[in-house]
Amino acid sequence: MKKEAKILLDKTKRTLNDPLKMRIAGNEIKNVLMTVFKYVILIGVSYVIIAPVIGMFVNSIKSDADAFNPMVFVLPQHPTLEKYKLAILRLDYWKTAAKSIGYTAGLTVVQLLVCSMVGYGFARFDFPFKKLLFGCVVVTIIIPSHTVMLPLYMTFRSIDPFGIGKLLTGTPGLNGTVIPMYIMTLLGCGLRSGLFIYIFNQFFRGLPKEIEEAAFVDGAGMFYTYMRIMLVNAMPAVITVTVFSIVWQFNDVFFAKLFLIPDSTAISKRIASLQGIIANEDQILSLTLQELYRDAGALLVITPVAIIYLILQKNFIEGVERSGIVG
Repeated sequence: MKKEAKILLDKTKRTLNDPLKMRIAGNEIKNVLMTVFKYVILIGVSYVIIAPVIGMFVNSIKSDADAFNPMVFVLPQHPTLEKYKLAILRLDYWKTAAKSIGYTAGLTVVQLLVCSMVGYGFARFDFPFKKLLFGCVVVTIIIPSHTVMLPLYMTFRSIDPFGIGKLLTGTPGLNGTVIPMYIMTLLGCGLRSGLFIYIFNQFFRGLPKEIEEAAFVDGAGMFYTYMRIMLVNAMPAVITVTVFSIVWQFNDVFFAKLFLIPDSTAISKRIASLQGIIANEDQILSLTLQELYRDAGALLVITPVAIIYLILQKNFIEGVERSGIVG
């Protein structure tokens, strides 16, 4: 035993006397500490993000007895899905979610086409006032939507081409329909369109011009080159914009309320009134119980978006990296 301890001591002394081995040992210790630090930060950030969702789920499966039981802290003693059943009924969930997904998908397709065209134009063509116009695009990213809400509302309240608004809502103007959102998106000033134009511009600038030149030599026109070659090569950016657009359009409440879009079309707007509906229809007046139903409804609303993100997660992350989005 003494002999083994002496051998170990001699080995340690040799290691300490060897500068190269000391440097290697120091680097190994540094790597271990950095790995531990990274995991601590990652776990901490993940907890901050996931904890509210976990809390909502736990609340949504609580029974009425669990809600008023001070001994229940994390896991309910009598879990139940009754909150989900009533939330589905009062939200008219399946019908409203289908309409909301269709409305969101339509806006997303229009936004992809318009923003990709504009981004491609800024990246590949020279024209008068190009820098000024691109500066205006950047400004739309910076300026809050609340600063232009009154002009937008007044504009769409006063215009009613062919009497469409009166035909659909019974009152003149386009407010009360989804048409204002489609008009804004089609003109490149929809929800976060400035950011999407910037993403496409950055991506197209990174693609080699030889791709287009080869297409032009083969006789391809400008539109064909854009649709069949450039847009296909920009698929990471397309997926990135698709995910962002779906999430923001589906969860949008600001424009839905501003343009008085029906609750049956914008499920994000209907969730805000769920507590009031349950209080009036089911005579559940306890705020504690109302919050449980609200949490169940909120989880139902975010489920479609979460599924879409999980499906496109790998491509989405790749697109974010290649598009140069930081911060």
